[in-house]
Amino acid sequence: MRVQGKIIRWPLLLVAVFSAALAVAFALERLPLYIIAAYAVISLFTFISYWLDKRKAQAGRWRIPEAHLQLLSLIGGWPGALLAQSYLRHKSKKRAFLTVFWLTVLVNLAVLSWLVGRGILPILSTV
Repeated sequence: MRVQGKIIRWPLLLVAVFSAALAVAFALERLPLYIIAAYAVISLFTFISYWLDKRKAQAGRWRIPEAHLQLLSLIGGWPGALLAQSYLRHKSKKRAFLTVFWLTVLVNLAVLSWLVGRGILPILSTV
């Protein structure tokens, strides 16, 4: 996000804190490595999707549906979406979109917390 031409760093800080939490959970053997890899891959794909959508918007061409961007956030791409909103300044002012976005973040984190808390993910990693 930007204020008077300056980038606000809190999205990067939030993504860094989340990444650190994933690393700690992995180190404590509460989270398998494939979950961290999935967040990284989906976040990168989501960032690229936002970038493509912005370019298409600027060119007046067909856009990526907002529902697809929200789904990517829901399945773990929210760190990439947050960085894209901040650094690309795309989808960063539309209130309705941001409301749904933050709901997807909360749902994603709640499901991840539930899976980790129940010890389900490490069991899946040994199958």
